[in-house]
Amino acid sequence: MSWKPWVLLCGLPLLSGCFGVNTSQAPLATTYPATTQQRMQAAYHWEVLAQHEAKAIMADRRLDRRALYIKPPETETAFSRGFRSLLTSELVKQGATVRTSDLGAATVTFDVQVVAHQDRQPIRPPQGALTALAAGIAVATIPFNHWREPALALIPAAGLVDLFSGSWTSESDEEVIITVQADEYQTLLYSSSNLYYINPGDSGQYGRAPAASTERGQLKVSSQW
Repeated sequence: MSWKPWVLLCGLPLLSGCFGVNTSQAPLATTYPATTQQRMQAAYHWEVLAQHEAKAIMADRRLDRRALYIKPPETETAFSRGFRSLLTSELVKQGATVRTSDLGAATVTFDVQVVAHQDRQPIRPPQGALTALAAGIAVATIPFNHWREPALALIPAAGLVDLFSGSWTSESDEEVIITVQADEYQTLLYSSSNLYYINPGDSGQYGRAPAASTERGQLKVSSQW
């Protein structure tokens, strides 16, 4: 047997040590662990957020027994009007002293940022969605073989949809970041931020999203000839 192949095989590990094996010209793309995010699409959801923030403010030791003043936002929207009223009601309901001026009170403010994604990658369906769909299709084929009425085949699949559809919703390319803060004497005493999906048609209720890029098929207008 020739000794040359053995020399080559033994030399490969030594040769590979001269180069970086686990290297890349740029960072490799990876994903985050699967998480969930709620969709805000009803005035009731504003009330839920107001209840949450009021409870958190009342529980904060730095705001304990302090009078509060909820400052109107600089830009008024449907959300800002509704949320300010709801937050005021919830704070009063939970025993807070809410004043109509900032004299001798900690000032509560809230800010809303609308985020519009222009090039989002596909998002995986809810966990179990494909399994339930596949099971519904498989079960729905049984009546065609054993039942005389084909319309009855829709019953199993419809039952699965009724069972799981309440917890399913689609993702959106538009989101809002809602931040509630309280400060006094130029000192921040409380800060809380929450993120939600919103329906694209509802963005005007929170403030307009950034304009879409002109690179995505929109005509760029110029006054120069």
